[in-house]
Amino acid sequence: MTVLEAIQKSTDFLAKKGVDSPRLQSELLLAHVLKTKRLKLYLDFARNLTDSETTALRELVQRRGAREPLQHILGTACFWGLDFAVNASVLIPRPETELLAEQGWKFLNSLNRASTFLDFGTGTGCIAITLCHFAKQSRGVALDKSAEALAIAQANAAKHCVSDRLQFMESNAFSAIARDQQFDLIISNPPYIQAADIDTLQEEVRKFDPHSALDGGADGLDFYRILATESPQRLAPGGKLMVEFGDSQQDQLRSLFTANTWNIEAILNDLSGRPRILIASLP
Repeated sequence: MTVLEAIQKSTDFLAKKGVDSPRLQSELLLAHVLKTKRLKLYLDFARNLTDSETTALRELVQRRGAREPLQHILGTACFWGLDFAVNASVLIPRPETELLAEQGWKFLNSLNRASTFLDFGTGTGCIAITLCHFAKQSRGVALDKSAEALAIAQANAAKHCVSDRLQFMESNAFSAIARDQQFDLIISNPPYIQAADIDTLQEEVRKFDPHSALDGGADGLDFYRILATESPQRLAPGGKLMVEFGDSQQDQLRSLFTANTWNIEAILNDLSGRPRILIASLP
């Protein structure tokens, strides 16, 4: 079987399974098997696959057809041009969260001095590591209640050479952080799916993402209540709080944070035009 035939057969199989962008996914899986760049496949359409390559590709395509996320199969996800190791212990970084990270590093750089941040629920570490990568004067603390997630985050930090500016801590909410320890920025993409809605999510999400990284409680707002009430004493003067939130949660969050003395500075849309990022400060 040639490279082109393998792509065509894989594409047909994934399309029948309802996988989005089946041709692209097939090419990425084959490039992974062949240890080459995807675009190089176009120069090798006539090349014959070995038996072992064919077997390896078939196994990966079957896994994708069972709706296992492509990132889990490849073991990596891209976030702001940086590769992050991922597995079933962490939420796969989403494009929407890139906007949150961008707002974070721009604020830290605007301070024009050494700065500190707290990443609440770090998962892969993608936000914290990206902040350190783009805000060279920043140092951060990254919290997560999952030891398995923290192991992935620490490996990602080492890969991107920012371990010396990041402290990872296992923590249930803010439990590991002293009440008087303050940060210029508190940033978070917390779980915000309503518990009853998790079973309605895409198969790739509900079957393979850790539910602890999705479940925001009965109304999806459990972690925002913690952030709204426990962040003020941990935010340095002039600091900001930045959070990502789910569809149609902006009005509830505006009320929640305003009731806890926060000033809502902005609610930003994601690339699809949906409200996604809340930025707040204290009076």
